[in-house]
Amino acid sequence: MHSYPRKIRVGVAGATGYAGQELMALLSRHPNVEIVAGMSSSADSAARPLPRLARVWNGQLEPLDIAKLGATTDVTFLALPEKAAAEVAPPLLAAGVRVIDLSGAFRIRDNADRAHWYPATPSLPAGTAYGLVEHYAHDIAKAQMIACPGCYPTAALLSLLPLSKAGLLDHDAGIVIDAKSGISGAGRTSNDRTHFSENHGSVSAYGVLGHRHVAEMQQELGTEVTFVPHLVPLDRGILETIYVKTKPRVAAEQIADAMEACYADAPFVRLTGDALPEIKHVAWTNFCDIGWKFDAASRRLVLVAVIDNLVKGAAGQAIQNFNLIHDLDERTALL
Repeated sequence: MHSYPRKIRVGVAGATGYAGQELMALLSRHPNVEIVAGMSSSADSAARPLPRLARVWNGQLEPLDIAKLGATTDVTFLALPEKAAAEVAPPLLAAGVRVIDLSGAFRIRDNADRAHWYPATPSLPAGTAYGLVEHYAHDIAKAQMIACPGCYPTAALLSLLPLSKAGLLDHDAGIVIDAKSGISGAGRTSNDRTHFSENHGSVSAYGVLGHRHVAEMQQELGTEVTFVPHLVPLDRGILETIYVKTKPRVAAEQIADAMEACYADAPFVRLTGDALPEIKHVAWTNFCDIGWKFDAASRRLVLVAVIDNLVKGAAGQAIQNFNLIHDLDERTALL
């Protein structure tokens, strides 16, 4: 692992949102980081403290200032809405700053798909890497721009990619992903759907056959996906139940072997086998827990994956990418 003569100067744009505050909290205890700027999502907001970080980080939240980020940071994390991220990233890259983006602005490689889902991003910066560390570490390590995966795709892809790469899945039989997410996944801006009185004691489906994370999943899996997300009355956490069929004559041992071979050296993926995981097992951590049940006679495989949407699904995964590009232990500052 690399040692640095000085701390790495880091800025966070969008530090007032849920993912941004999580980033600030995790980065403030990173031994190799100096947070030189914590900024809001707007240039016209007022400077103010962040109460969650009292006596942890003594700086002030500032209005968004792209020029300052370009001049003072080695790495800037963007926890901004997609449109803002699409505007902020190019000048930072031009200034030689490494950018780790938590929005969806730079995840989609196909121009037509990106124009449909993220129209504010006309093109991808050269060498942009998709930041799923467990599968694309080589590309990430040398990238100047990293597009962190969405929270839903993170759990889905970590579950499915090992099996798909091993040739065990019958893609023609379809992939169905039923997902439940806590309210923080919808961001801080409230609406009728996320209002306490509407969500408490209820579960609701949304974005059916029209959620933009589907494009991301299909891009990485190379096949069609049916994805149905739901809001549940939790503050954080995602549970995904994934329904697939294997190819004929696949044995249970092949499924376990493919998963274990893929994640033998992955510090944040825990395979639970028949013991299906729960959100409480991963809350406030950077772990993704994956379990499964398999019926060989019908070739039906059901996988269950859980993550904390604000950590492994956002801020923690971003820091995992940061650690990788600086040749640091992936676990630094993370649980």
